[in-house]
Amino acid sequence: MYLKEFEIRWNDIDANRHLANKAYIEYTAHTRMTFLSEKGFDQRLLGKLNIGPVVFYEHVYYFKEVFYGRPVRVSLELSGMSEDGKFFEFRHNFYDYKGRNFAHSEMMGAWIDLKTRKLIGLPEEIYQFLDKVERPEDFRILTKEDTRKFSKTPIDLS
Repeated sequence: MYLKEFEIRWNDIDANRHLANKAYIEYTAHTRMTFLSEKGFDQRLLGKLNIGPVVFYEHVYYFKEVFYGRPVRVSLELSGMSEDGKFFEFRHNFYDYKGRNFAHSEMMGAWIDLKTRKLIGLPEEIYQFLDKVERPEDFRILTKEDTRKFSKTPIDLS
C-alpha cells in the first residue's frame, strides 16, 4: 500500500473549520499522480504518448472530522483494472496523525488518446508497469459493464 503525507493548509479547510470536501478530491488526485510519477509514469511520458487519465466518478465516504494543524496520510491501492489497461479503479483511505481512518474514497477512470479524444487501452510499456503494481486481495478485472454500475446518464435541458 502506498502512503502520501499532507499538511492541511489554511485553504484546505471550510467554514466549519474542518477539512473541506474539495481537499479530499485534491489529496486523492495528488496521491495518484505522485505514485505514478515516482515510478516514471509522469507528465513527460504522458505527453510523449499523448494520453491522459479521465475520471468517471470519485466517491468519498466521511467517518470523522479532521482539523488544521496535524498532518494526514492518504493511501492508494489499485483495486481494479481491465485486461487491456483501459479502465482502472483506485481505492484511498485517509488517516489522521494517530493512524485513525477518517475517510475512504473510491474512483474509477480510463485512459484517453488526447488527439482522437477516445478511450484507449494502455500502451504496452505502461501496462507492464501497472500490471506489476501490488494488488489487494479483492483486486478485480474490470469490464466496460463495471463502468456503468451506477447507471447514470446525461439529461439535457430542453
